[in-house]
Amino acid sequence: MSIIKVNFPNKNGQQLAARLELPSNQEAHNFAIFAHCFTCNKNLSAVRNIGRALNNEGIAVLRFDFTGLGESEGDFENTNFSSNIEDLSAAADYLTKHYKAPSILIGHSLGGAAVIFAGKKIESIQAIATIGAPSSPSHVKHLFKSNVAEIKKTGIAEVFIGGRSFTVKKEFLEDIEAKNMESKVKSLRKPLLVIHSPQDETVGVQNAKEIYQYAHHPKSFISIDGADHLLTNKKDSSYVGNVIAGWAERYITIPEKEQLKSNHQVAVSIGNEDFTSEIIAGKHLLIADEPENVGGRGFGPSPYEYVSSGLGACTAMTLRMYADRKEWDLQKVIVHINHGKDYSSDAEEVENSQKKIDIFDRKIEIYGDLDDEQKAKLLSIANKCPVHKTLSNNSEIKTELTN
Repeated sequence: MSIIKVNFPNKNGQQLAARLELPSNQEAHNFAIFAHCFTCNKNLSAVRNIGRALNNEGIAVLRFDFTGLGESEGDFENTNFSSNIEDLSAAADYLTKHYKAPSILIGHSLGGAAVIFAGKKIESIQAIATIGAPSSPSHVKHLFKSNVAEIKKTGIAEVFIGGRSFTVKKEFLEDIEAKNMESKVKSLRKPLLVIHSPQDETVGVQNAKEIYQYAHHPKSFISIDGADHLLTNKKDSSYVGNVIAGWAERYITIPEKEQLKSNHQVAVSIGNEDFTSEIIAGKHLLIADEPENVGGRGFGPSPYEYVSSGLGACTAMTLRMYADRKEWDLQKVIVHINHGKDYSSDAEEVENSQKKIDIFDRKIEIYGDLDDEQKAKLLSIANKCPVHKTLSNNSEIKTELTN
């Protein structure tokens, strides 16, 4: 994936720090916003893993720090649940202005409650997913329950959450206590995916049951058995990302592409915007592109990387077939290819000795119970693979216009 560091203003003009993760193999067809858990930040490893899974399915993800947290401006003590909802709206405004209106909201823990409230406000949202979310924003009071009385009495108190110090004001408590999750979920009327672990000790799974019961169809529930609240196991967060991507495809709009067709072995199509090319090779759909440093987007291998790949694949297959025929113990072959241009060193080409030619630097790893004679024979066979012969011989290319 490609990660872009961005900033956008919140309601009060303070800059919120964000990372926009774009798919590395295609143009993003939809954009999602991720809301992190209470007092967390955008860089939690689980957030990155979920974003990576979504990117693999063509969905871009904007993850950001709420006001007063992480790299964002502002003071945490002056924020509340309502300001989190406003921050999500600001994130949606940023995407709408600079990229594309978001269609998916994803929230973790209290961020899950926030995306439900924000999803009602942001018209472009077509699907909402919560992860370990409380069925009431006031649930977070348990994190600093020993300080609640002090906060209500004095109006402010220092609390410790996850070993870090935060200042919480009375206004924060009043705000979360005033938010009615049940009525908000019932009026949401947008596809909702509730993800929760039965072993979540921070936000009990009963919360997921209540959210699910409040919601109207279409609604779905996924149990991530064995996961903890923060999804610290990479397998859990990656699974969650894959589930959200697959579920959301049923509700988001994915532009249909005209399928490339051809009666030839290979067909390649390119538009007028960049170098990204669609390839149909037999029954297989591929992407070719140029690196970003030469004006491409790096969505796929370059043309020469495909040529090198063909040589490498043909070499490995030829050795496999020969060893099988000889019943040799060839366990594994790895072929490494570098392509470049260099001056001819062929003694017979004296007149053209200063002419640069294509050089394919091929290195082969061979594994198995093979003696030196067998290895030497396999090396000679590598030079007889069909693609090797094609590249080392003169080829004729016939070209004509057909339309």
